[in-house]
Amino acid sequence: MRVFSTEVPLDDDEIVNRARAGDLAAYELLVARHTASAYRTAVLLGAGSDAEDVIQEAFVKAYRKLAKYRGESTFRSWLLAIVANETRNLHRSRGRRDGLVLRAAAADPMSEIAEDAAVGSALAGERRSALVGALRLLPEKDREVIVCRFLLDLSEEETVTMLGWPRGTVKSRTSRALVKLRGLLDSGLAESGEVRHG
Repeated sequence: MRVFSTEVPLDDDEIVNRARAGDLAAYELLVARHTASAYRTAVLLGAGSDAEDVIQEAFVKAYRKLAKYRGESTFRSWLLAIVANETRNLHRSRGRRDGLVLRAAAADPMSEIAEDAAVGSALAGERRSALVGALRLLPEKDREVIVCRFLLDLSEEETVTMLGWPRGTVKSRTSRALVKLRGLLDSGLAESGEVRHG
């Protein structure tokens, strides 16, 4: 007679409690569970080749702040909020380098798309380059809400937590950002890297 294991995988809250009690293996399990989401978030929010550094810093900060996690949201959305903040910090610290990257991308938009292998796996089909180009042309907050809701498939509540915005702001910005994104895709400006001024 064969005996089957009835072991049930631990949920994140149980693992967080163990990590808070000093169990490093528990925190390593959280890292293993959420590395792919954290990496995808950093890449889609514009970290590019710095995504690894961003998520490493986010996991270190999350560990240090673990006592402050109150369980009001999922651990995943709490962690992705830290990743989003670290990505914003990266954007601020890039300074002049950002201008150079944007000019290079405008000259050869395919070079940045090729750099982001995660973008390539997240976006499929012939409209991938147009969609990526359009996302890059959106203002940062519009890009963030689109990435959260549609590319990371976060719920509205998780998006509220991750971005730290009121629910009404998430709803209205999502609606406006989709209109802008559709406009860019319909106009074909995303493929040429041009921005309409008007």
